[in-house]
Amino acid sequence: MDRADSAVDSEDVRRVVALAIDALRCADPQGWDAKAGTLEWTCWETLEHLADDLFTYAARYGLDKPPVSTTLPFRTSSDRSGGPANVIFVERASGPEGLLTVLEACGGLLASVLSTAPSTTVAYHVFGPTGPEGFAAMAVVETLVHTHDVTQGLNLQWSPPRELCERVLKKLFHHVVIDFDAWETLLWATGRTALPHRPRLTEWRWYSPQAT
Repeated sequence: MDRADSAVDSEDVRRVVALAIDALRCADPQGWDAKAGTLEWTCWETLEHLADDLFTYAARYGLDKPPVSTTLPFRTSSDRSGGPANVIFVERASGPEGLLTVLEACGGLLASVLSTAPSTTVAYHVFGPTGPEGFAAMAVVETLVHTHDVTQGLNLQWSPPRELCERVLKKLFHHVVIDFDAWETLLWATGRTALPHRPRLTEWRWYSPQAT
């Protein structure tokens, strides 16, 4: 596989977060407590979880030597039983605009730290320690699929760039054959849909690349 065909960087993180915010900004302000797609979380909780992912990814690179066998010892909590356990929560009184502002801030923070981190730096993730490019790809996947979840719950359209979907598939899902639309294939690879001749997955994972 040509590395250039699967390269993902901090600008891709900025881009996908901006696209997600554009897609979500026109949502019905009263719709955010609906379930997010096939998840058990609400749309609000799912976007908080996404912001939390981006923030905690970024925090790893605030250290000269990030841990490679455990996450940082943040205290996490849930707003309700069954809700996501987060570090980041958004003040409900700020409404959807506040939620989108926090998402943009966390995405910008991650993009900024990834753009300055040495490519050889490795940090922990449950799917395997990886470097800045791996975390950029993981952040893009998280943003793509969780925006899908939320737009399903909010009855909005979400159709991300196919070339970006193909790059993160090649970077993190090298075991997946891309013989169908890249976006639909990514949704299948993350357990969200079935494809012709491929039943929906009940378990899935990506494979984080080591730093270069």
